[in-house]
Amino acid sequence: MLTFPEKEKYTIEDLRHLVTLLRSPEGCPWDREQTHESIRRNLIEEAYEAAEAIDENDREHLIEELGDVLLQVLFHADMEAEQGNFDLEDVTDGTCRKLLRRHPHVFAPEPNPGVEATLATWEAVKRTERKDSTVTGSLEAVSKTLPALWRADKLQSKAGKAGFALGSAEDIAAAFRSAADALENGGTDKALVGPLLFSLVRLAQISEIDPEDALNAENSAFIQRFKTYESERNK
Repeated sequence: MLTFPEKEKYTIEDLRHLVTLLRSPEGCPWDREQTHESIRRNLIEEAYEAAEAIDENDREHLIEELGDVLLQVLFHADMEAEQGNFDLEDVTDGTCRKLLRRHPHVFAPEPNPGVEATLATWEAVKRTERKDSTVTGSLEAVSKTLPALWRADKLQSKAGKAGFALGSAEDIAAAFRSAADALENGGTDKALVGPLLFSLVRLAQISEIDPEDALNAENSAFIQRFKTYESERNK
């Protein structure tokens, strides 16, 4: 049986050591058999739960969920350390170096340019790191695992900053009505629905509204409407 010391307060090094113990031959059989692929979804779910704690403005819940996200990071790093590929120090080293490269206005003798110019510099450095010679390269680099609304918002934002004409609110509303009419007249092709959703994302962007947040708010409102409906039906 393994032992672990009791402390008044544990540190990140304690957590790291605990993960290694749990994945050791004498540790937990379930922890030991996990792979990157088997717990990939856990990383995503924990990140969403941390985001939910932020939305709820619940600090105690946020402490717990950030801990769960941190556990996932340590878990994945420990798997690679076992194979001799890389460890947590390599992860932190890479992140520190990335932050230093992307903040020349802070760590280099350059004047602080303000928020907008800082973001532009950040994007330029990212393109250099990825060796993107075109804006298309930066669009292709936007993660495919992002929620579709967020991904569409990010793609349109990057394209717009590069000078691509995304259309006015009036143009987009007209295109939206045209696609909606086609659906009402019997169209069932997802090629009609996709442009509708993409156009709505653009309209939200013009209004400075996060489309993912807007849809989540409507999801919550729908649950409340359904709750009222169900309550009335069951009287």
